[in-house]
Amino acid sequence: MIINKQDLLDAAPIKNMSAAKHKHLGFSWGLTECGYDIRIMQDVTLFLGRRFVLASSIEEFDMPDNLMGRVLNKSTWARLGIDASMTTNIEPGWKGFLTIELRYAGWKPIHIPAGVGIAQVIFEEIKTPTIYLGKYQDQANEPVSAILS
Repeated sequence: MIINKQDLLDAAPIKNMSAAKHKHLGFSWGLTECGYDIRIMQDVTLFLGRRFVLASSIEEFDMPDNLMGRVLNKSTWARLGIDASMTTNIEPGWKGFLTIELRYAGWKPIHIPAGVGIAQVIFEEIKTPTIYLGKYQDQANEPVSAILS
């Protein structure tokens, strides 16, 4: 079941969640009808030859053990050729700042300013509570490359 609106605020999977939808440079962030729009922390420019980049969320996650998050594209960025949905699911019990994998399918340079909404997270309740104990726990507020060990 998707958790939204007041139930999502009560679950508090993101620290200091906003109870409203806001706009910054024409892109929304904050509580949405079905989830939460997260923002990008860094300025990013993508172009032919640099079609993939790691960034991070401004929002810090503290996932309850009965919720998981699915990262989805925001339609405006998707219509401009930006795919943020490659970002992994957010596991129950995971804590930290989300590393966002951005892929660009366009050919003209495109700039994503820091602070704009970049992706939507949909939160779902899971049947059996569990907790993430993996290598990306307590992720820093910067993009984190793949940890291969």
